[in-house]
Amino acid sequence: MATKQQSQNAITLKGSAKLVMDYLNFGINSILFQRGIYPPESFKTEEHFGLSILVSTDTKIQQFLQPVLNQMKDWLLEQKIQKMSMVISNVNTKEVMERWDFKLQYEGSGDSNPDSVGNKELSIIQKEIRDVLRQICSTVSFLPLLDCPCAFDLQIYTKPDVDVPQEWSETAPSYIANSQELQLRSFSTSLHRMDTVVSYKADF
Repeated sequence: MATKQQSQNAITLKGSAKLVMDYLNFGINSILFQRGIYPPESFKTEEHFGLSILVSTDTKIQQFLQPVLNQMKDWLLEQKIQKMSMVISNVNTKEVMERWDFKLQYEGSGDSNPDSVGNKELSIIQKEIRDVLRQICSTVSFLPLLDCPCAFDLQIYTKPDVDVPQEWSETAPSYIANSQELQLRSFSTSLHRMDTVVSYKADF
């Protein structure tokens, strides 16, 4: 009976990939709001992971984000993706002001069968994700003020053998001069592990 209960509460590889993508989606939206990249009136409050999360209502942002996250989910199931970076840069000078790195590791047996099952309960995973999202929201208290118009872009680091959509382009990694790093909490689904690190331009 105990084995049956564990199997009911365990998460599949598909479910794990969806949780990772949900985290990235709401994490990116939270960063856009907290760092003032877009005006606050262009966000609405939604409930996810037991938190009130501000999500952009800008259709251009949604049309940009969703295809990227959908493609990433496919690559995640195939174990082709290593990291995603959210790069925030000065609109006028193109200088990189901040970079959020979302680093992925593959856990478990390494099986890419979408019906593979992990060994961690959903409620525990959701709590870990909730803790990281809370940390993202609290970063505004110590990250330097972005006192210039800023834009963001996403850089995805994959294995060499992926089929990249035609409308995407290759780019060099984005570095920050005089940067400092802050490691946020991690979360694990028992099939995927996510580490989040923010690098920012230090005020000297």
